[in-house]
Amino acid sequence: MRAVSPSHPRALRVEDYVAGVLGGNRSMLARAITLIESNAPGDAARAEEVVRELLPHAGKSIRVGITGVPGVGKSTFIESLGCMLCRGGRHLAVLAVDPSSTLSRGSILADKTRMEMLTREPNCFIRPSPTGGALGGVARKSRETMLLCEAAGFDVVLVETVGVGQSETTVRSMVDFFLLLMLAGAGDELQGIKKGIIELADALAITKADGDNAAHVEAARAEFSRVLHYLMPPDPLWHPPVLTCSSFTGAGIGEVWEVVNQFQEAARKSGAFAARRHAQTLDWMREMLTQELWRAFTREPHIVSAQPGLERQVLDGKLSATAAVSQLLALYRNSHDPKN
Repeated sequence: MRAVSPSHPRALRVEDYVAGVLGGNRSMLARAITLIESNAPGDAARAEEVVRELLPHAGKSIRVGITGVPGVGKSTFIESLGCMLCRGGRHLAVLAVDPSSTLSRGSILADKTRMEMLTREPNCFIRPSPTGGALGGVARKSRETMLLCEAAGFDVVLVETVGVGQSETTVRSMVDFFLLLMLAGAGDELQGIKKGIIELADALAITKADGDNAAHVEAARAEFSRVLHYLMPPDPLWHPPVLTCSSFTGAGIGEVWEVVNQFQEAARKSGAFAARRHAQTLDWMREMLTQELWRAFTREPHIVSAQPGLERQVLDGKLSATAAVSQLLALYRNSHDPKN
């Protein structure tokens, strides 16, 4: 990717962001993502324009979501897979999502320290982002960040989620391939039998298949394969395989990527790839609509003044939550009624 010189230190225009991203300037890409993630009211319009200008240049990557319970080794797996891809000539963007504190709203953002080898790959860009309170295991602006990375020339985008278990579904609606990493002998087999997130996966990979753990991993692979026969696959034309791999030795990592390529080829031929991308676009629009409606609702003066009192009544047991919501909605409707 062609690099451009950094912009002069001044207030950046939309054209600066667009030219920098399209030119492959990593620093400008990072600044553009920061603009997209900003909650400052003055940044929203510029961010929207940047995304609009870059949208025609996006969409040419393969998007892979990677999830799994904490401790499964997501970061180690991504580093092993990422190094293999970069050394094979692919341009890789890793969107690593860290959970935000519910108290301070802060985030450790330590993924770069956990992927030390991958950070040294010239073809790789790693962007850690906080969830910012977003649900589904992804950051609030993950979709926009992904588009910016694609416009910058990255042809593989890996989305590492926070690993929040069965509530981690949003990422499934924004990637082409959803990979679920599992552990052997840690109770995950039972979680798989209880469905949960396993029914959303396009493939399962059991990690840490090395040393004394290899036999346990193979037993878990057989168990998960049996479980999948009783579940409806997310794509009727694709039966999710169960793979084993070791990020430590590299065994099985190439096979996991080969499955991703096989899925992509089959999905393109059947039309499922385009259908999934179209569904992603609609999900994005509807999610943004929900967010904007919530912001508009909570900023309405009548709501701002009435909500604290209603919340106190709910906490004191004087009013049900349902009744409080009905009153707030009635206030909002009345404030926008042209007859009033």
